[in-house]
Amino acid sequence: MSGLDVDGLRERYLDARRQVEDAAVRGGRSADSVEVVFAGKYVAAEDAPALVAAGIGVVGENRLQDLEAKRAVVGDSLVFDFIGHLQRRKVKSVLPHVRLIHAVDSLELVDEIDRRSERPVTVLCQVNVAGESTKSGIVLTEIDRFVQAVSERDNVVLGGLMTLPPATSTPGSSRPYFAALRELCERLAREWSGRHEFRDLSMGTSQDFVIAAEEGATRVRIGRSVINPSR
Repeated sequence: MSGLDVDGLRERYLDARRQVEDAAVRGGRSADSVEVVFAGKYVAAEDAPALVAAGIGVVGENRLQDLEAKRAVVGDSLVFDFIGHLQRRKVKSVLPHVRLIHAVDSLELVDEIDRRSERPVTVLCQVNVAGESTKSGIVLTEIDRFVQAVSERDNVVLGGLMTLPPATSTPGSSRPYFAALRELCERLAREWSGRHEFRDLSMGTSQDFVIAAEEGATRVRIGRSVINPSR
């Protein structure tokens, strides 16, 4: 079925989930309050059945072609999110096949989603919390204007926020960025109640997902550490 070791994959995935559950409890939440989204870029389409066999339920894809290839193999056996930078010209093809878009990072993309959607679509806004020039996302000084502009579109609902903090070899270095995103999300939830949801926080990858879960993440995106036991 696959070149992947399904038993090893399952064991590492379950270990990651246990770490997330423990971190959520340390953060004062229930153990089941954080979902693990497996980063699909680490697995070829022909190996997608191994993800199903290992008990992985949600896969996040960065590229349309990878999403289409895996869906062609496993169909609805996996739930797919889009977690990478989404080009406007690919919105029409992506929308019917994903549960959630994690990284809406421009008003132009919002407009394309709004135009292509037949009903309100819930998305996450990517926030560039650290203000890094090399990363996409809405900077903190523009977030209120961005949310106001999105509110003027009919078919887009902001379900929450997403961020990628600066790369680090010290997971704890990500904590202030995750805390800042949580606080921002809480403020926006109060200010936009009834129009947007702002209850989802997509943050944390293989380098810092435990810290993210402690700081309020509702979805963590991990893949490398599950596929490669040495990382």
